Amino acid sequence: MNVRLVRLFGYFGVVAPVLMLTMVLFSISTAPWFSWTGNALSDLGVHGFTSVIFNSGLKITAIIMSLFSLGIYELTKGDRIGTLGFVLNLAGAGFLFGIAAFPETAGPIHYQFSVAFFVTLPISLLVLALYMKRNGMGRLSLFTAAAGATALLVWTLRWEAIAIPELLSALAVGLWSIVLGARMTRIRARSGEDEENAKRAKLLRQKPQ
Repeated sequence: MNVRLVRLFGYFGVVAPVLMLTMVLFSISTAPWFSWTGNALSDLGVHGFTSVIFNSGLKITAIIMSLFSLGIYELTKGDRIGTLGFVLNLAGAGFLFGIAAFPETAGPIHYQFSVAFFVTLPISLLVLALYMKRNGMGRLSLFTAAAGATALLVWTLRWEAIAIPELLSALAVGLWSIVLGARMTRIRARSGEDEENAKRAKLLRQKPQ
């Protein structure tokens, strides 16, 4: 594990959900027709200036999420379950980008990306929770599992409009992302790992005799 990379990519986990929520709320502020009880969030990505804000926000967030996923990969490197969690998390970021790249006007492909996003990302949390449990991160494992389960279970309830479960599911995953990202920025090296990396870097910088 490269501790410096984990710390660096951890910041993206904090930034991604904050940016996404900000852009969604900004989009809503430009759409007086939007209703939490009558619309889906994807309706914001269809027409005019509102769609530019909404879709751009999702695309940028997806890219930042992908960078955070690389931090998860580095954190869980060498563990099959951890790697599976990384793959699912990265796929979720890709599906989010697809939601913005193919808005509702693109047809069924938009809804396919939406379903894939809201299913894959929470499942990635459940897989990562198992990895954390197996590696002695009990409290973080419980929190991660709770966030993933919440992001899935909100869809089992009846809502007046789809925008509400979309927001709640995204908030559950977003809160987890902030918490894990913040912890990653403060992670400590395993015994002697930083020193070993420094020695390797020094050897690479040496000129051949």
